[in-house]
Amino acid sequence: MKIVVTSVFVEDQYKALAFYTDVLGFEKKTDEPAGAARWLTVTSPGDSNGVELLLEPNGTDIAKDYQTRLREAGIPATMFGTDDIQAEHDRLTGLGVTFTQAPTSTGPVTSAVFDDTCGNLIMISQMN
Repeated sequence: MKIVVTSVFVEDQYKALAFYTDVLGFEKKTDEPAGAARWLTVTSPGDSNGVELLLEPNGTDIAKDYQTRLREAGIPATMFGTDDIQAEHDRLTGLGVTFTQAPTSTGPVTSAVFDDTCGNLIMISQMN
């Protein structure tokens, strides 16, 4: 068994697609109708057969409440890895991304947290 798709709730799928591709650098993998929404996924750059991130609409009260409560508690919705967290922090800051936590070392990991503009806090991390 392996992870093939994971998801993050978003307020607006097309705004999320623009942020996750144009700013973060992920690549669109799938964009298909799925009822009133889309099955909209992205993958890591150059890894189109890797794990897909579903940009899932928060179209239910449960999803909205979950997303809001995570954010209010300061808990990231998911985590992405990087080989150079300071360079990634600087790149994203230069693109106007708002960080709620600058790169901080916590032993074996350095992490930072940013606002994805779609209702979530996202953590990036680098193994030290």
